[in-house]
Amino acid sequence: MAAQKKDQVQRKENPRHVRRQKEKEEFDAIETKLKDLKLFSGSKYFDDLPLTQKTKDGLQKANFTQLTEIQRKAVPLALAKRDVLGAAKTGSGKTLAFLIPVLERLYRQQWNMSDGLGAVIISPTRELAVQIFEVLRKIGRLHTLSAGLIIGGKDKQIEQERISRMNILVCTPGRLLQHMDQTVGFNCDNLQMLVLDEADRLMDMGFQRTINAIIENLPKERQTLLFSATQSRSVKDLVRLSLKDPEYVAVHEQAEHSTPQKLSQHYLVCDLPDKLDIMYSFIRTHLKSKVIVFLSCCKQARFVFECFCKLQPGIPLMALHGKQKQTKRVDIFRKFGQAEHAVLFCTDIAARGLDFPAVDWVVQLDCPDDAATYIHRAGRTARFEADGHALLMLLPTEKDGMLQELANKKVPIDEIKIRANKQQTIQTKLQSFCFQDPEIKYLGQRAFVAYLRSIYLQRNKSIFNVQEMPAEAYAHSLGLAGTPKIKFIKKSEKTKADAALAEDEQVKTKTVKTKHDRMIERRNQGILSEHYNKMVDYDNDKLGGVANDDDDEDFMTIGRVDHALESDSDDNMDDTKADNLSKRKTKMGKKELAKRSSKGEKLVFDEEGNPHQLYEMIDEAEFLKAGDAKAQKDAFIAEHDEMMKQADVEDKAVAKKKRDEKKLKRKMREQERDLGSEDEDEMEMSSEEESSASSAADSSDQDSEEEQEEKKPHKRKWFQTDDEQDKRKKRVLQVDTPDTLEDQEALALRLLAGGR
Repeated sequence: MAAQKKDQVQRKENPRHVRRQKEKEEFDAIETKLKDLKLFSGSKYFDDLPLTQKTKDGLQKANFTQLTEIQRKAVPLALAKRDVLGAAKTGSGKTLAFLIPVLERLYRQQWNMSDGLGAVIISPTRELAVQIFEVLRKIGRLHTLSAGLIIGGKDKQIEQERISRMNILVCTPGRLLQHMDQTVGFNCDNLQMLVLDEADRLMDMGFQRTINAIIENLPKERQTLLFSATQSRSVKDLVRLSLKDPEYVAVHEQAEHSTPQKLSQHYLVCDLPDKLDIMYSFIRTHLKSKVIVFLSCCKQARFVFECFCKLQPGIPLMALHGKQKQTKRVDIFRKFGQAEHAVLFCTDIAARGLDFPAVDWVVQLDCPDDAATYIHRAGRTARFEADGHALLMLLPTEKDGMLQELANKKVPIDEIKIRANKQQTIQTKLQSFCFQDPEIKYLGQRAFVAYLRSIYLQRNKSIFNVQEMPAEAYAHSLGLAGTPKIKFIKKSEKTKADAALAEDEQVKTKTVKTKHDRMIERRNQGILSEHYNKMVDYDNDKLGGVANDDDDEDFMTIGRVDHALESDSDDNMDDTKADNLSKRKTKMGKKELAKRSSKGEKLVFDEEGNPHQLYEMIDEAEFLKAGDAKAQKDAFIAEHDEMMKQADVEDKAVAKKKRDEKKLKRKMREQERDLGSEDEDEMEMSSEEESSASSAADSSDQDSEEEQEEKKPHKRKWFQTDDEQDKRKKRVLQVDTPDTLEDQEALALRLLAGGR
């Protein structure tokens, strides 16, 4: 008994045991307070909420002290482990409304690395995921929980090594599903909380399959939180997410307007070719502002950014779109957030959830898809009860439909007019850019096609009608010399024309449909209708075995020669000749086609960027100002004659200089060759003199210079044969007959020396 009491005393004195005991008491007190949620309905500060001390300290160090309306209503419900559907205006603090419950629940359950994944936070864009992760790091700095950011564009292998040790994951849907399918050891069986930020975007058609696949891998016993500025209450969506008695928190549902009160909203009506002129004039008059410009597609954002950079409006320009690499997107996101004055050209990738501080203007250069997209775009400014301005540019065909949608969503917006004296035109400069830089021209063509395709693919045809777009004028406003070919517009026009023609013919003929015809036309008929369609040769199908030019789905086409019969008319013969001519053109080479094709007109641009013909005619009166034709002819000949004489003198001087240089080089080579031959001769002379001197010292000191010269062994030249060399040796060794004994001895010694 004494030993047990001693162990209890030691445990009480242990600091770790004391800390755990205090945490347990703190957790029990919080659980007791959460039983009555009405106590926190009027809370104004985070200290009034039932939160642990670590979370309160983290919020205080991150300068979060006062609660917003969505946080006041959603946080207590989430802390009580209820499923929450939160809808609030943009910039109302929804991020903290789900991050605080995530930290609190895992901390109160004493979650650690061995417990695995406890919470998943999914966002539709990478930039929003990065922003959520940064806020999580700020408020959770005192907790021991591990958190990870899983988004596309990063090294997947590094993520696979660390993901199994994470307690909280902030991710995008595609990357999370990829790790669920490919990462060994990634387990979500113990998941406690699932958070969907911008839930309406995540549950639409773009992410439907991905979200469904993720939900299938998650346990059904979990807490789910959904937050967005425009929340969906669809029963199908709630069933998909397995929500149990969700609490719907719509803070501004009964508000007069669905946008912030301090946001001033205006729209202007302009023609499509004037949009870039108005945008450039707007930037030039707001050089001390922070502006976000929304466009409909990535190619447009890149083209406008590149052109405006060349125009140098006097303010930093940036671009943010989905075709950029992840590192560059994050870098631009941070740079624009830290900038004081800048313009950001972006797509809807930056429309949701991103918190750019101190944004003055949001300009929607292209009409949004719907009113919800407009609310998200305009919400990048006037955040947290700050002032802001939103400007929407509408085409005359978009005005009525879009204003009706905004009115249905309780969006107050007023019309403004443009001051003509403040507007500047940049069309001539864009033409100059496209003419000088092929890359700018290529970007302009792609931007043109991408914009019209985005209009063509819109669902609401009462607002977006691609047939009413001034394509030619719009291409000219982008600086393009001609209108790029757009196949999908031509195809839609042809389909409509064929349908109208068929309807007219059906009205005229008024044929009586038989029982079999009605059976074939039934929509639920499968086998017979398919067989009937195979037998019928429609006019819109392949003509003569050759596919139509507008058909993008054809992979291979086979051309068959049309054989004209004698009974064919002259028109058919002309058509056959035209077909054969077109087939011959397809077999021609590039050079032959270039010769036969029409020649384009060459243009030159002056200093102001205005295009001119290469040779332009002037009026007769203006021509005669310089004198009559004969006088101008004589002056022209005299001027060019003098120029030719001067050029002739310069050419002769250049030619003389070249000749002198060649002559000098030739003399230098000759001198080097002569010096080399002299050195060789001197070396041979020295060696021969030494040998002769030694032989003369042995025999006699009275040899003459002629005899020493004859003793020299001559070097064989390249043009001498062996016989000639032998003759030379013999000729060199011939001497007079010795008279005395001394002469004979000297000759013998000389011969012996030569034999060596």
